[in-house]
Amino acid sequence: MLFRAAARAGAGVAAAGCAVALYNWATVRRLPRRPASVIEPITVCVPARDEASRLPGLIADLRAQVGVPRLRVVILDDASTDGTEAAALAALGDDPRFTVIRAETEPAPGWTGKAAACARLAEDVTTPVLIFLDADVRLAPAAIASAASELRRQGGALLSPWPRQDFGSVSEALVQPLLCWSWASSLPMTLANRSLRPATAVACGQFLVFDTAAYRAIGGHAAVAASPTEDLDIARALRRSGRRTALVAAGDLASTRMYCDATELESGYTRWLWSAYGGSRLGGAAVGTVAALAYWLPPLAALCGKGATRRAGLAGYLAAVTARLLARATERGAPITRPDLLAALAHPLSIAAYLRLWTRSHQANRRAALQWKGRPLTAPH
Repeated sequence: MLFRAAARAGAGVAAAGCAVALYNWATVRRLPRRPASVIEPITVCVPARDEASRLPGLIADLRAQVGVPRLRVVILDDASTDGTEAAALAALGDDPRFTVIRAETEPAPGWTGKAAACARLAEDVTTPVLIFLDADVRLAPAAIASAASELRRQGGALLSPWPRQDFGSVSEALVQPLLCWSWASSLPMTLANRSLRPATAVACGQFLVFDTAAYRAIGGHAAVAASPTEDLDIARALRRSGRRTALVAAGDLASTRMYCDATELESGYTRWLWSAYGGSRLGGAAVGTVAALAYWLPPLAALCGKGATRRAGLAGYLAAVTARLLARATERGAPITRPDLLAALAHPLSIAAYLRLWTRSHQANRRAALQWKGRPLTAPH
């Protein structure tokens, strides 16, 4: 009886997540594919540390942008050791819109490398629109014009176009789709975009579009200098100041492959997952318990249960898989592929992979062993 009740409860949680994912699939706004030209001056800032292999692709995409006649791009080689600066200079050629600068020193105490790089890039920006892009992002020709137009249409301080998260390995397929699924199955985004509650802010630091005056008003990245999740925290800081932030789906206008193998993925998530749920191990344990209830018990009941228990388990598992597919469709703005389907069917394994990464991140934080790209990360204990 207890197992049956737990399986039904888990199926109910999974069904609720599926309902939210369906709502978001139907209502989340996407960047327009054919925006009008943007007359406002725009500065795009690209922090790059050891990105010699990825940065030329982004530079080529930025050089191909249309509808932004007053575009300026500033790239910061953040003390790279792999020839990032030379790769950038070779890729941009004699394009006068691009400037490459180099940071030779390490970040000041109390700053993460990413926040320090972004602050340095933004120092001399005077244009009314300020965009931060990670080096691993790929853009369609209308992406910048579309994002800047949407910022002004929304009338807010920050627009976060969510890039499609691509994957090329089993480990990436298990973990990367969880980024979109985590908000798409839990937060009705059109309502969250109208709210000023910091807890409902969602942002992706790979592609952030700011009203420059609003960015300056909160102190820019200095307001989140030590944060391991500076993207979320700068959105929350804007909301605390009474300024609106919004998330939209970039669809086929922006994509990224954040990590290229299991080792890079593990290192990337380990550096920041400890900070989820306010950095609380108790909060993380509670979330893990709910995840096990909703995404492990139903498939277990479908396999091992009988009668009504099996039916409840199967319904819960199918709801979870459907939520994953709806989240992926929201993110992609295109038909679901066979790899997307296989990744969704493996959702219980995805939850296991996530919980493993969260545990390892807490362990590394307790040992003060957090680092990223050769830099130690100071973390509170």
